[in-house]
Amino acid sequence: MDVAYELAVFLRARRERLSPADVGLPERGRSRRTPGLRREEVADLAGVSVDYVVRLEQGRGLRPSAEVLGALARALQLSEDEHAYVFDLTRQWSSVRHQSGSGSLEQLVQAMSPLPAMLVNHRFDICAWNPEMAALMLDFAGVPPERRNTMWLCTIEPVFADFYPDRERVVREGIADLRAAWATHEDDSELAELVRLLVAESSEFARWWEKRDVMVKGNGLKKLNHPEIGRLTVEYDVLTPLADSSQRLIVYRAADPVSQAALDRLRPAKSLRAI
Repeated sequence: MDVAYELAVFLRARRERLSPADVGLPERGRSRRTPGLRREEVADLAGVSVDYVVRLEQGRGLRPSAEVLGALARALQLSEDEHAYVFDLTRQWSSVRHQSGSGSLEQLVQAMSPLPAMLVNHRFDICAWNPEMAALMLDFAGVPPERRNTMWLCTIEPVFADFYPDRERVVREGIADLRAAWATHEDDSELAELVRLLVAESSEFARWWEKRDVMVKGNGLKKLNHPEIGRLTVEYDVLTPLADSSQRLIVYRAADPVSQAALDRLRPAKSLRAI
């Protein structure tokens, strides 16, 4: 794809579909030779120069900043999907979709019962969980919100030190996944601070982070060593909602009959593990 050309055609098409009345501008007396807003009007609404708009629409290879793209999106009254599209074209990675459906996703997590399920964001912060996941993993409600992060808990929280029989693989894959998210959210200061803290607090994290492995896994197996129900193996699936690609719905299922029997012995109303 010729990104500059596609952005040029897209912005021009969105300009031409608007009338002055759509954006609160008065109609001028003289007729317009072409449909839509004039470039001068878009430039004025977005707070950029007319020459800049001209060069963008001529596909001269400009790479607008996130601030300029946001201003153009507002001036052209782009929808959320259109806004995200221009950011994706220019690799600015818009957050316009974020939080748009968080309430329904949290309800979905609860509806997954009796399967253990939780919702995490691209930083691996735990945003929602159902009773089955809390019973299997941890009473997340008892964890301070700033430490309610799967990578932090896995590498630093002592109760997880022997929770995974194949700990090295689980930690390495988790760190490789976090690095992939880190690369696509380079402007996320909270994610950068999380990585800095993990490197400082966990020699294990620092060692594997330095390896620069990258891996995004959508499913797999995990062996668990639960203090109450013993050894079991779960299959996991990671689902990304179209409405909010920053969120991940993680669902566990028993991998075999023995593991299913172990899960059946859990009592979600009572957390079996707590800090």
